[in-house]
Amino acid sequence: MRLLRRILISLVLLLVVSAILLAGIVWAEASFGQQAKDLSNTSFPGPDGTTLVGYLQTPPGPGPFPTVIMIHEWWGLTNPLIEKANQMAAQGYVVFVPDTYRGQATRLIPRALWLRLNTPEGRVMADLQAAYDFVLTRPQVDQRRVAVLGFCYGGEMALRYGTRNANLAATVVFYGSLITDPSQFGALAQTGGPVLGIFGAQDGQIPVAEVEGFKQALAQAGIRHQVTIYPGVGHAFVEPKAMAEPGAAQDAWRETLAFLDANVKQRP
Repeated sequence: MRLLRRILISLVLLLVVSAILLAGIVWAEASFGQQAKDLSNTSFPGPDGTTLVGYLQTPPGPGPFPTVIMIHEWWGLTNPLIEKANQMAAQGYVVFVPDTYRGQATRLIPRALWLRLNTPEGRVMADLQAAYDFVLTRPQVDQRRVAVLGFCYGGEMALRYGTRNANLAATVVFYGSLITDPSQFGALAQTGGPVLGIFGAQDGQIPVAEVEGFKQALAQAGIRHQVTIYPGVGHAFVEPKAMAEPGAAQDAWRETLAFLDANVKQRP
């Protein structure tokens, strides 16, 4: 009888502790989601009548400036991405980060995976078109010099959007899922690019074989491209802390700025 009582007490304690931990996780996630919403500083009209939000950073001066539409990772709109946007804006670019998750964000991998899988690609493409249309209305933006760039999930979406918009000046993919069929490049094949790809040799999500297939497909489609596989790093290696120190992340960021300078900033 005593043993049964102890077991029951232990089970009750376990349930109470689990409930407290779950409540803490729910609260932390709700707080993080609110922080993500607070990071946005601009609203713009969506394709379905929805008011969308994003983060807009503009260099000082009258412009017009070259512009980068930057797409977030599968976590949603977060401070590290805002920091990268600010760093790029300091180089003389208008940077706009649309929130393609429409207010949702997370720090938990299962939740990030759920958001990634349950955010319809068609809606994301429509939201990115709305973001592109929005930046064209800004007086500081040079309409001829707009590029799209994304990280991880955002890298895949940047590439997909690049196949749909022939008016983009360039497309930049940081370790996002790729296209290896030359017939699927759409607008990129029409314009001939250019495309920049940044990848890690130890990336378990985007293996080197897939990157090599991407390069071959770009070449077969006649798309100007620059694809670099950095040794010794895995997925999502270009982050602000790493970018501040000598190494692959800093080199990749410098390569990106040089690519944008040559193909967007200096575009006639």
